[in-house]
Amino acid sequence: MKTATTNRYLLIFPALALLLLSAHALRQGDYGLSISFAALVGLLLTRQAWVRMLVVAALVWGGYIWANATVEFISFRQAFGAPWQRLASIMAGVILLDGLALAVMLGNRMRTYFHAGAQWAVPRAVLFMLTASGLAMIRSMTPFPMLLADRYLIGWGWLEIFGLALYAQWIGNLMLSPKGHRKYRPRIWEFFSVLFFLQLGLGLLGMDRMLMTGSLHLPVPALIAAGPVFRGSGFFMLILFGVTVMLVGSAWCSHLCYIGAWDDAMSSIGPRPAHSSVIGRLSMIGRGATLLLVLITAWILRWAGVPGITAVWFGVAFGLAGVGIMAFISRKSGMMVHCTAYCPMGLVGNLFGRISPWRIRIDADCTRCGACYSKCRYNALDEHRMELGSPALSCTLCGDCVSACAHQQIGYAFPGLSKETARTVFIVLVVSLHAIFVGVARM
Repeated sequence: MKTATTNRYLLIFPALALLLLSAHALRQGDYGLSISFAALVGLLLTRQAWVRMLVVAALVWGGYIWANATVEFISFRQAFGAPWQRLASIMAGVILLDGLALAVMLGNRMRTYFHAGAQWAVPRAVLFMLTASGLAMIRSMTPFPMLLADRYLIGWGWLEIFGLALYAQWIGNLMLSPKGHRKYRPRIWEFFSVLFFLQLGLGLLGMDRMLMTGSLHLPVPALIAAGPVFRGSGFFMLILFGVTVMLVGSAWCSHLCYIGAWDDAMSSIGPRPAHSSVIGRLSMIGRGATLLLVLITAWILRWAGVPGITAVWFGVAFGLAGVGIMAFISRKSGMMVHCTAYCPMGLVGNLFGRISPWRIRIDADCTRCGACYSKCRYNALDEHRMELGSPALSCTLCGDCVSACAHQQIGYAFPGLSKETARTVFIVLVVSLHAIFVGVARM
């Protein structure tokens, strides 16, 4: 009892340090950051192990903030010949408090006190920090406001960043087990798709700030490649796609594509998927043909000087054909035919995903029970692929086969990492990207 009381008293130091950072942000007019620092004080009450790690990171950042502010304040006073010694003493005290709070949080007492959820503490803390740092970097580097909070309430962007980072660690905690990944992946994917198209719909109704640049772009994945060819500009989505593929391979197609969630939903209505040699052949030939079709068409339209609105109708026709494939073929077959046989960006993701070191590997001791076959809607697994020890090109690292294997003979692979560690790192990366996409991906 005495130890618990002492620990609670020790929390006064990090709480006070965070509140001072909150006050400093408020003084700077950064209301979102001010509330975020204050919210960390509330999180201290949860006794979650990941919160301790997050507060440690916040206090380290706080030390940098105070050091930078000290130099700035003293330089300002010196420039005007004003006394600065007392200010320096005050700032030294603030920095000392921040350091003391950091020492408290790093101590064994706090390590024991913050014991809840210790199993996934590191991944959850990393998820929060990756999401927050990624969004902060995008926010600082783009010439226009990317976050909706900044578009509607100037100075509140950090609060949205904090909320999305909190969301990322929550979702990550649900998905860090194989069964949780299988259960929640389709749900967060559909959530992202709904949010994406909701913003698009509001933009079409006249709320221009819901669109990426205030101008409408057609939400057809093929136009990620074809759009820049036609316009000669507008490379943001292409760059975003490329960076994503470098980080998590072809997982774009199973976790992050705003249209792919539709194909997943349609195929899940259908029967249990069974491997198809026809779809297997179309995986390369069919999608290769559509890729050439959209790129050549975009170039011809640009060369011919066709108006943008006419080009849009070409894109609409291509997109509607894809929706038809989802509604009638994917739903009937139980296989994601749109993604595996029609979508050109799916092929690009599969091919360039080979550059990324992420893989699904099947161990030599696999019993060939076939449980994973009926879970793969990307037509990537059959007896032949099991013998080879890896799925077909159409694999998107969705992980459904991993959760289906009762013998733990199939899993994520990354050079130098065990299967368990590789899967954890993969989930951290893909969930943080999902949360970042929720914040910035819009047409």
